Amino acid sequence: MSAEAQFAAYVSKNIEGIGKDTAFLGLSSIWVREAIRHNYAQNFTWLGRPVIQVPQDVYAIQELIWTCRPDLIIETGIAHGGSLVLSASMLAMLDYCDAVAAGTVLDPKASRRKVVGVDIDIRAHNRAGIEAHPLAHKIKTIEGSSIAPEVFEKVRAHAEGYERIIVFLDSNHTHEHVLAELELYAPLTSKGSYCVVWDTGVEDLPDEMCANRPWGKGDNPKTAVWEYLKRLSGEGRTAADGAKLQFATDKTIEHKIVITASADGFLRRI
Repeated sequence: MSAEAQFAAYVSKNIEGIGKDTAFLGLSSIWVREAIRHNYAQNFTWLGRPVIQVPQDVYAIQELIWTCRPDLIIETGIAHGGSLVLSASMLAMLDYCDAVAAGTVLDPKASRRKVVGVDIDIRAHNRAGIEAHPLAHKIKTIEGSSIAPEVFEKVRAHAEGYERIIVFLDSNHTHEHVLAELELYAPLTSKGSYCVVWDTGVEDLPDEMCANRPWGKGDNPKTAVWEYLKRLSGEGRTAADGAKLQFATDKTIEHKIVITASADGFLRRI
C-alpha cells in the first residue's frame, strides 16, 4: 500500500470513529446552535465577498468541487454573492490545473465552466459587487423565484450541453419551497455528483430561534430532503440525462467536518 493510500485509510478510520461518537456529534450540534445566536456564519468573506457559510462547509464545498470537477454549478440563493465567487474561484482553479497538466497557456475567458446563480431579489449593491469582481466572467445571475417555471426554464436551458453538474440549494428554507426546488433542480445533478441542500439544521434548532421566520421545526430544508428521498424510493424519478434518479445521503462529509449547517443535506447521486 502506498503512503497516500495508507494516509487515506487512516483518515477514513478517523471519520468512521467520529460518526460513532454520539457525544462528540452532540457537542458539535450545541456549538452550531450557539454560533447561530451570534450570527457566526455571516462573519466571513471569500475573495472579498461575504460568503455566509460555516467555514467547515466551505471546506466541504472545496472538496466536492475538486473531486467532482464540475463544468457547471447551479446555486439558488445569492445574497451577497460570496458563494458564487467561491464556486467560480474553484472552477478557475480547475481551469488552471488543467492548463498546467496539459502544458498550455490558460485563457480565463475561454473556459466553459460556469456558475449560475438564482435569487428572487438580487439587490443593486450585491449585483454591482458581483459584476465588478474579477471572476464575474464565470458567473451568470438570474433574478426571480427559483421555482417559477420561466426561471427554471432559463436554468435548464443554460445547463444543456454540460456533463458534470453540481447543485447547491440555499434560498427560501420552507419545506414546500425546498421540496419544489428538489423536484426541479435535483434531476440536473450529474451521476456521481452532488445536490447539496443547505441549512437543514433548522430542524434541530429550538423553536424560538426561528420565531420570526416562515420556516422552523417540521417545516424546513431537512424535512423537504426526507420527503424527497421518500418520493424517490416510493415513486421514482428520472434524471435530466434520462437515467433513473437515485441519491444517497453522504454522512461521511458530515462526520468529516462535524460542524455543518446541513446535516442530511449532502446528497450524492448514485
